[in-house]
Amino acid sequence: MKLQITLTKSPIACLQKQIDTVKALGLHKVGQTVVKEDNAAVRGQIFRVQHMVKVEEIKD
Repeated sequence: MKLQITLTKSPIACLQKQIDTVKALGLHKVGQTVVKEDNAAVRGQIFRVQHMVKVEEIKD
């Protein structure tokens, strides 16, 4: 299974760790979407920035 992750809020006024996590997910602009494999590492990154992203599951 894969996860579709969309950045919904700007990380400008957030903690540096959260800004770095958004970059590590491959997100740069608000509204941008990336598709990532569903694993524990990605789930942990999403949990850290859950207030800024929208996540949808994609079935293969």
